[in-house]
Amino acid sequence: MNAGELRAYCLAKPGAWPDEPWEGDEVAKVGDKIFAFLGRDSVGVKCGANRQEADEWLLQYPEDAATMAYIGRSGWNTLRLGGAIPDDEVREAVDVSYETVVSKLPKSRRPTS
Repeated sequence: MNAGELRAYCLAKPGAWPDEPWEGDEVAKVGDKIFAFLGRDSVGVKCGANRQEADEWLLQYPEDAATMAYIGRSGWNTLRLGGAIPDDEVREAVDVSYETVVSKLPKSRRPTS
Protein backbone atom coordinates (compact mmCIF):
# COMPACT_ATOMS: atom_id res chain seq x y z
CA MET A 1 0.00 0.00 0.00
CA ASN A 2 1.33 3.43 -0.85
CA ALA A 3 0.39 6.82 0.60
CA GLY A 4 -2.13 7.57 -2.17
CA GLU A 5 -3.94 4.29 -1.66
CA LEU A 6 -3.99 4.84 2.10
CA ARG A 7 -5.38 8.37 1.67
CA ALA A 8 -8.12 7.08 -0.65
CA TYR A 9 -8.97 4.29 1.82
CA CYS A 10 -9.28 6.75 4.72
CA LEU A 11 -11.34 9.29 2.81
CA ALA A 12 -13.75 6.64 1.50
CA LYS A 13 -15.09 6.16 5.03
CA PRO A 14 -18.52 7.70 5.77
CA GLY A 15 -18.17 11.34 6.78
CA ALA A 16 -14.38 11.39 6.30
CA TRP A 17 -12.70 14.51 4.96
CA PRO A 18 -9.12 15.75 4.51
CA ASP A 19 -7.66 18.59 6.53
CA GLU A 20 -4.29 20.28 7.00
CA PRO A 21 -4.40 21.60 10.58
CA TRP A 22 -0.65 22.29 10.54
CA GLU A 23 1.24 23.32 7.43
CA GLY A 24 2.40 20.23 5.57
CA ASP A 25 0.57 17.75 7.83
CA GLU A 26 -2.44 16.12 6.21
CA VAL A 27 -4.97 14.28 8.33
CA ALA A 28 -8.24 12.45 7.81
CA LYS A 29 -11.09 13.59 10.04
CA VAL A 30 -14.59 12.49 10.82
CA GLY A 31 -16.70 15.21 12.33
CA ASP A 32 -14.12 17.54 13.79
CA LYS A 33 -11.85 14.76 15.08
CA ILE A 34 -8.71 13.27 13.53
CA PHE A 35 -8.71 9.52 12.99
CA ALA A 36 -5.57 9.25 10.82
CA PHE A 37 -2.39 11.27 10.33
CA LEU A 38 -1.44 10.77 6.67
CA GLY A 39 2.31 10.68 6.06
CA ARG A 40 4.35 10.05 2.91
CA ASP A 41 5.32 6.59 4.11
CA SER A 42 3.30 6.12 7.28
CA VAL A 43 -0.02 6.56 9.01
CA GLY A 44 -0.69 7.64 12.58
CA VAL A 45 -3.71 5.94 14.14
CA LYS A 46 -5.33 5.27 17.49
CA CYS A 47 -4.10 1.73 18.22
CA GLY A 48 -5.57 1.16 21.65
CA ALA A 49 -7.53 2.66 24.50
CA ASN A 50 -4.25 3.23 26.34
CA ARG A 51 -0.50 2.95 25.91
CA GLN A 52 -0.39 -0.67 27.07
CA GLU A 53 -2.80 -1.81 24.34
CA ALA A 54 -1.01 0.23 21.68
CA ASP A 55 2.35 -1.24 22.72
CA GLU A 56 1.28 -4.58 21.19
CA TRP A 57 2.06 -3.03 17.78
CA LEU A 58 5.55 -2.05 18.96
CA LEU A 59 6.23 -5.55 20.21
CA GLN A 60 4.98 -7.22 17.04
CA TYR A 61 6.55 -4.77 14.56
CA PRO A 62 9.51 -3.09 16.32
CA GLU A 63 11.00 -1.77 13.07
CA ASP A 64 7.73 -0.45 11.62
CA ALA A 65 5.62 0.80 14.54
CA ALA A 66 6.45 3.70 16.86
CA THR A 67 4.74 5.71 19.55
CA MET A 68 3.50 9.04 18.21
CA ALA A 69 4.99 12.16 19.76
CA TYR A 70 2.75 14.09 22.15
CA ILE A 71 -0.35 11.86 21.80
CA GLY A 72 1.31 8.44 22.07
CA ARG A 73 0.44 8.17 25.75
CA SER A 74 -3.21 8.04 24.65
CA GLY A 75 -2.67 4.98 22.44
CA TRP A 76 -1.59 6.60 19.14
CA ASN A 77 1.11 4.93 17.01
CA THR A 78 2.78 5.60 13.69
CA LEU A 79 2.72 2.57 11.37
CA ARG A 80 5.19 2.51 8.47
CA LEU A 81 3.84 1.60 5.04
CA GLY A 82 5.66 -0.90 2.84
CA GLY A 83 7.45 -2.62 5.71
CA ALA A 84 6.70 -5.74 7.71
CA ILE A 85 3.14 -4.70 8.60
CA PRO A 86 0.79 -6.33 6.06
CA ASP A 87 -1.50 -3.95 4.17
CA ASP A 88 -4.62 -5.64 5.55
CA GLU A 89 -3.40 -4.98 9.11
CA VAL A 90 -2.77 -1.31 8.27
CA ARG A 91 -6.31 -1.07 6.87
CA GLU A 92 -7.66 -2.79 10.00
CA ALA A 93 -5.78 -0.32 12.21
CA VAL A 94 -7.32 2.57 10.24
CA ASP A 95 -10.76 0.96 10.64
CA VAL A 96 -10.33 0.62 14.41
CA SER A 97 -9.08 4.20 14.73
CA TYR A 98 -12.03 5.50 12.68
CA GLU A 99 -14.56 3.45 14.65
CA THR A 100 -13.04 4.57 17.96
CA VAL A 101 -13.25 8.23 16.99
CA VAL A 102 -16.80 7.89 15.60
CA SER A 103 -17.96 6.17 18.80
CA LYS A 104 -16.88 9.21 20.81
CA LEU A 105 -18.74 11.72 18.64
CA PRO A 106 -22.16 12.87 19.85
CA LYS A 107 -24.80 10.69 18.19
CA SER A 108 -26.16 13.67 16.29
CA ARG A 109 -22.76 14.20 14.62
CA ARG A 110 -21.99 10.58 13.71
CA PRO A 111 -21.99 9.79 9.98
CA THR A 112 -24.57 7.44 8.59
CA SER A 113 -23.30 4.62 6.46
